[in-house]
Amino acid sequence: MAKNKSAEIPHYELLFIISNKYSEEESKNVVKTAHKIITDNKGDITYSEEWGKKKFAYPISHFHYGYYFLTEFNCLGENINKINKDFRLSSEILRYMIVAKKLRSKEEIKAEKTREEKKIIEKIKEEKKESKVIDKKEDKKVKQKVDTKELDEKLDKILETDDLL
Repeated sequence: MAKNKSAEIPHYELLFIISNKYSEEESKNVVKTAHKIITDNKGDITYSEEWGKKKFAYPISHFHYGYYFLTEFNCLGENINKINKDFRLSSEILRYMIVAKKLRSKEEIKAEKTREEKKIIEKIKEEKKESKVIDKKEDKKVKQKVDTKELDEKLDKILETDDLL
């Protein structure tokens, strides 16, 4: 065997989108068929995650929403082309992408999720702080406004003077 090739089975990540013409229950059946495609081609599914329904940035096949699913699996390289072909021919799946990836343990996945959650919480806190700063600035502007009576009195004083020109 060559020095640069390892004896391990390659690990892949599959992200696919199912159109929203299916309900959530029906989309789970489509996920089962997608997983069956992988297992029929001698793949071993190691991780699967549902990302939920999301809006597309642009319409795909006249759909504006879709269900996102992430699956990680181990499979021999020669079987990836068969999996790719089966996904391409599937009418239920709008888009998909298969990427070779480093195998992660469950602890690494959990740690990554907690990091992402912390980032989201920090971002929300920053947005709240920014909105408070904006509110304080608007409060100062409101306090700086003059009553209409005071403004009328000042205008009258200006107009009574003879030195207008």
